[in-house]
This record gives sequence, structure tokens and C-alpha cells, in this order.
Amino acid sequence: MNQLELLKRYSKVVVDSGDIDSIRKYLPEDATTNPSLVLKVITLPSYEGIINNAIIYAKKRGGSYNFQVLNAVDKIYVTLGQEILKVISGRVSTEIDAHLSFNTDLCIQQSQKIIAMYEEEGIHRSRILIKLASTWECIKAAEELKKYDINCNLTLLFSFAQARACAESQVFLISPFVGRIYDWYKSKSLIKEYSVDKDPGVHSVRKIYNYYKKHGYKTIIMGASFRNTEQILALSGCDYLTISPNLLHELRFKNSTFTRQLCAPNVINQPTNTLSQSDFLWLHNEDSMAVEKLSEGIRQFGRDQRELEKIIKNKM
Repeated sequence: MNQLELLKRYSKVVVDSGDIDSIRKYLPEDATTNPSLVLKVITLPSYEGIINNAIIYAKKRGGSYNFQVLNAVDKIYVTLGQEILKVISGRVSTEIDAHLSFNTDLCIQQSQKIIAMYEEEGIHRSRILIKLASTWECIKAAEELKKYDINCNLTLLFSFAQARACAESQVFLISPFVGRIYDWYKSKSLIKEYSVDKDPGVHSVRKIYNYYKKHGYKTIIMGASFRNTEQILALSGCDYLTISPNLLHELRFKNSTFTRQLCAPNVINQPTNTLSQSDFLWLHNEDSMAVEKLSEGIRQFGRDQRELEKIIKNKM
């Protein structure tokens, strides 16, 4: 038994890719995408048809030029998600425009639009997770969207405050970023000698996992953004793990055994006090790594969104 097969005994393994061939190769139950992954594959010749069909769709919908561009980009996300769902049995995560990350109402509206576009294609909303950045505004949007049976994946999660606010808002799933936390500590020369048990990204997810399970929170924890297989195996037993194709390949061709690292502690009552917005902002602000990485991630996804819009404009 290889490490990937053994890992699947302890955690649900999700493919983190927008590449249909890679997803088909590993046949996961679920898959995740983001603007960076979509931008990476959509420029490949084999995906040109998706762009052309998105433009046709947008022109049929009409409206102003900018409205058509945005509709075309949304259609690319949905069509790619639709193609992924043809080869997996579970859910696909589709991210909305990062520029909306600080507006709860617009996040709700855009999420409902994406779901409606999927349902136009006969895909039930239960198979879609809307990806939102883990800002206070997006967390509140996810809380509201549950009333419409729209589940969300709160991404770019770096601080314990973000994780706690998501649990208290009964968010469906969170994606704490292991590798990006590690990157920050390494860039600040705060890691002298590497040890996976002292990896700050691994430690962050373990802390969240133990807190959620101890207090009986139902929010799913999906470790994300891995830099090596050691980080992945150190979180074996986490609810879900979303892994890039290159690391899945490594796990598939390693046959050494490992033991499960995360096991749920006994449940006690949930905390009676919940975070207010000001509490959340203060606690998150106290974590300089989380502040920097959340901001950086939103900016990057925002830039990738604009690059997709440029591609559409050039084609139109």
C-alpha cells in the first residue's frame, strides 16, 4: 500500500487543481479550484473552447461591455467546475471575485449568481462549495448563504480568530493554509532548523482541529496549501486534505508506512461567548502573519481575476 492509499484511510483526499486531466488521474471525491489555478490552465490550447463558449454566453445575456466581460469570467469558472464534476462524485469549490471580500451583500449576490449558473446546467447546489476569503464580511455572508442551502469553503485562513469565527457562524468548511504560514515564518528567518512537528502551518491546523473537535463544532477542516508530503502526513486524520497533483504523485510512489496523527479528543460543551466583529478584528490583527498573508492572498486572487478579464477582453 502506498502513502496515498493509506492517507485515504484517515482523511478525505481532495485534488487542488483546475486541470481536468490531473483530476481524472487521481479520481478524488472532491476538487478545489481558485483564480490562480483557473488562470494557469485556461490559457492552454485545450481550454480555448471554454473561453469561446463563455464569450458566446455573455453576449447572449447582453448588457454593457463590462457586464459581459464579468459574465464571461463567471461562465469560465462554472464551465470548468461543470467539467470537473463530470469526473468526480462529490463537490467542487468555485471561488468568487476576491474584490468582493469586504462586502457581505455583494458576496451573497455573487454567490447566488454562481449557484444559479450551475443550476442552469442541471447541477444541484449541493455539489458546489462557494469559496470566500476568511474576512469577517465573507464569514457573515457564508452564515447567511446557509439559509439558501448554499454551502461555503472559507479560504485564505491563517489565524485562530478566523477559524473560531467560522465555527461560530456554522460555516460548512474551512481551508487553513499550511504552506503559506510556513513561507511567512521562513521569509522572516524564524525557522532555523526544520522539523515538521514544529512547522507553524502544521501546528496551526492541529490547534484548530483539536479546538473544533473538543467543542463539537461541525465545520469541516480541510488542510490546504502544502509545500511537502511531510506536512501532509503530519495532518493525517484531518477531516479533508486538498493536495496538488505533484504532491499526490509523490505520495503515490512512496510505500513507507506512517501512523495517523490527528484523532478527535472527547467533546465538551461549546464556549458560551462568541466573537463580536470588534473581537475578531482585534484578535486577527494581533497575528501579524495572518494579517499579511490574508491581505496578500486577496490581492493575488484579485490580480488573477483581472488577468482573466483581460483574456476575455482580448478575445471579445
